[in-house]
Amino acid sequence: MNLPPLPPPEEGRGEGPSTSTPSTIAEALQTATRHLTAAGIDNAALDARLLLAHAMGTDQATLLRDRTAPAPPTYGPLITRRAAREPLAYIVGRQGFWTLDLEVSPETLIPRADSETLVQAAITPRRAVKTVLDLGTGTGCLLLAILAEYPAAWGLGLDINPAAAALAARNARANGLHPRAAFAAADWAAPLHARFDLVVSNPPYIPAAAIAGLMPEVAAHEPRTALDGGPDGLDAYRRIVAALPALLAPGALAVLELGAGQGPHVMALARAAGFRTALRADLGGVDRALLLEI
Repeated sequence: MNLPPLPPPEEGRGEGPSTSTPSTIAEALQTATRHLTAAGIDNAALDARLLLAHAMGTDQATLLRDRTAPAPPTYGPLITRRAAREPLAYIVGRQGFWTLDLEVSPETLIPRADSETLVQAAITPRRAVKTVLDLGTGTGCLLLAILAEYPAAWGLGLDINPAAAALAARNARANGLHPRAAFAAADWAAPLHARFDLVVSNPPYIPAAAIAGLMPEVAAHEPRTALDGGPDGLDAYRRIVAALPALLAPGALAVLELGAGQGPHVMALARAAGFRTALRADLGGVDRALLLEI
């Protein structure tokens, strides 16, 4: 991908976000913001501040107290990575979700606020949930957020990628939830012979041909196996819906994340399998979660 060149910040100061002479925080932020703006980054100024705070091991408020202090030499390479459209979360290695602070890596999707709709659906109204299954767990964000809300529950997260399952286990430990969470590498629920009070999943749901047209942060950096839902985007839903009758305890609930416009199609699959269904919209008004009950 060819990015527009950075406009020269000042005569004699070089052509990129870092120079041979250390920049002050104010100068570095100004230059980095221009560089990210030229690369097509939305919220370029915010990303520039967040990356500088990360490079300095501090927060935004602290780094702005003395704008004449020198910027660290590690800042320029971080800006170069972001200008190449690497996601901010992968660069800093962290992402907030619900009440959690989570480690992220290119092995997993980056947790998004839209997925918090599933957590809200799982806990409203409150249920007698003792066991939770998360299919395609990724960072473990859904399972861990739900366990944080149900302190008497235990959960299992499955992911086809062993590295993702290992990362989710680290997130459980970092958030103090490891005594009640287990993670394993598995192809959906194929190895399970158990029933759960709650099953959640954010499956791959992007039609394969549409992936190349997604924003570069997603198409070029997030794991394709976590995006590719097959020709029509519904392959994973077919497998999950077929497996759910053997996974749900009496009176249990399943909550599946949906892509925009997929509600009617997944509802049809679920109803054909004998489920009652309901939709929940995210904060943007998009039908984001499908609730299934026998």
